[in-house]
Amino acid sequence: MSKLAQLRARRDAKAKDAQTLNGKYNADQRMTAEDANALDTVLNEIEAIDAEITRENRVNQVAGDEHAEHEAAMNAATVNGGRSNEAQALRAMLAGGLSALTPEQRQAMVARQSPEIRQAMSTTTGTEGGYTVATEYNRQLIEAMKEIGGVRPVAHVFQTATGASMNFPTADATAEEGEIVGQNTAVGAGDTAFGNVTMEVFKYSSKKIALPFELLQDSMFNLEAYVQKLLALRIGRITNRHYTVGTGVNQPRGLITAAAVGKTAATGGTATITYDDLVELEHSVDPAYRALARYMFHDDSLKVLRKIKDGNGRPIFVPGYETGNPGGAPDRIMGRTFSINQHMAPMAANAKSIAFGDLSKYFVRDVMDLTVFRMTDSAFTLLGQVGFVAFMRSGGNLIDVGGAVKVYQNSAT
Repeated sequence: MSKLAQLRARRDAKAKDAQTLNGKYNADQRMTAEDANALDTVLNEIEAIDAEITRENRVNQVAGDEHAEHEAAMNAATVNGGRSNEAQALRAMLAGGLSALTPEQRQAMVARQSPEIRQAMSTTTGTEGGYTVATEYNRQLIEAMKEIGGVRPVAHVFQTATGASMNFPTADATAEEGEIVGQNTAVGAGDTAFGNVTMEVFKYSSKKIALPFELLQDSMFNLEAYVQKLLALRIGRITNRHYTVGTGVNQPRGLITAAAVGKTAATGGTATITYDDLVELEHSVDPAYRALARYMFHDDSLKVLRKIKDGNGRPIFVPGYETGNPGGAPDRIMGRTFSINQHMAPMAANAKSIAFGDLSKYFVRDVMDLTVFRMTDSAFTLLGQVGFVAFMRSGGNLIDVGGAVKVYQNSAT
């Protein structure tokens, strides 16, 4: 068993102990000092294990370090195993260009491409060209982007065939209600005021990726996993940044940009939040949205939240555990699930550090499939490399005017 697996197993065991201690008391019961101390000890142990897990994960995932990204991708690339026809076709294209595809693979790929890609694939120059990734590979890439965390895993994601501007009608019906009318009495007027929210898409690139010939020629190297890891890291990071704090001007309108402030900290709360603040934040969201509501915040904010206790001395953070499939339970804050988003601001003066609400009201729109281009011009050839770049068209916006998502803002001073 790897060190990471051992750490996770230890964390699961400790989390179950914490759940058992926490479950001994009802919401209106105060925890005994002995059990409170025991729970604090277990939570401290879990926090220490989490720190070890974080260190292990960061060894090959240092943000912004291209060499580390390549190392992490190489570690993720396993020995060539049973691949689908789609994965085999992708590998052939990456390693040898379009001319390396078998007639059957070329025919199948041409049939599913746009006219521009068909033209590129039918040229006699097989060393360069575009390749709209196969359905299986595209799905794997999206799943890898979700694992990066942030908005995409909890948003409403859909795909369109074109990148034309989309309009979404909106209406705030949270305060609307019907009436009782008497016999032969005219009904009252109750027209709904409709608004409009637009969603544009933008073209994202992975930046160029240069692979040495040696990797391309090594049949035991899983090239698809290598490229997939790099694409997920690069495109996943930039899109999540914009889904989170995008300005809406020449980029998507981010969730935090679009959401209204539900609670502002009192003076002195530049880097803190209280139990009462969280209660106020939750109740700033209409009950119609709270059934599906969850939290989102930076990992540094989680560190602050884990130290808060309710009026009965119990931590508001309850660790989850993993058992079976699906099994287990997620970590919770105030009894609700949460997501870590490293593109949200940590707690600081005026920072919008915590989001709460129905995050599925944020829509992420992808246009068709991601496209990979293979480049073998002199700039790469003289270095013994083949270049790759990926493009993805995507956009996002909060499609809501009823206050489905609210944010907590730290005080200015």
